[in-house]
Amino acid sequence: MATTEFQVTGMTCGHCEKSVHGEVSKLSGVEGVDVSARTGKLIVSSSAPVDAAAVVAAVDEAGYQAVPA
Repeated sequence: MATTEFQVTGMTCGHCEKSVHGEVSKLSGVEGVDVSARTGKLIVSSSAPVDAAAVVAAVDEAGYQAVPA
């Protein structure tokens, strides 16, 4: 299993985490999503390396900004 870490800005609460989790979970190949508003970290688990641009776009769709860590 591959894991990819991102730094997310703009999250402040559990609702923020749920929004990011929901959008990233929809991506093809994603098997797990761990997101923390406290640390600003997003860890995506997948069977194959995940498309970083797709994750960034999904986080943007949720209303936040992400960059690969």
